[in-house]
Amino acid sequence: MEEKHGAESRRRWRKLHLALDADSGEIIAHVMTDQDAGDATQVEALLDQIDDPIGQFTADGAYDGNPTYEAVTKRSAGAAVVIPPRANAVEQPDADLFSQRDHHIAAINADGRMKWQAATDYGKRSLVETAIGRYKSIIGHRLRARSFATQQTEVAINCSSLNRMLACARPKSVRCETDTA
Repeated sequence: MEEKHGAESRRRWRKLHLALDADSGEIIAHVMTDQDAGDATQVEALLDQIDDPIGQFTADGAYDGNPTYEAVTKRSAGAAVVIPPRANAVEQPDADLFSQRDHHIAAINADGRMKWQAATDYGKRSLVETAIGRYKSIIGHRLRARSFATQQTEVAINCSSLNRMLACARPKSVRCETDTA
């Protein structure tokens, strides 16, 4: 219909950007945007919602770039930023300091991407995918509210509900020592 008549579709996508505590799996920050917003542009909005110091910021390649590194280090100077650089990324020769991004590029070039992922705990990034899957399976794929402001409220309530469910259902596992004689 759109191609034939030149009409614009009414359907607009919403993107949910999440920040998680890697230890607990709790959603500690969220931002909902329209379909045109880039992922990297939402880093500061997510970081503004986090009160505690950040130990490690792990994200996918869509966040690769100096603005992300600058926003995270401005927020928490000692934070490790773990973002896979693009395949054609090169080290910055004019940089005063050997940046974290340059370290990642050098490590990937020297040892390969899989060893870099293991060394930097990049696998923890999959926790965000798990949280999105949990959101979609429990809450659903659709927003019920119609206006953008009420959709943001709906997302905030849903994230809070998921955190409560996670807190209630997470087992407290303790390693038990057994005597084997």
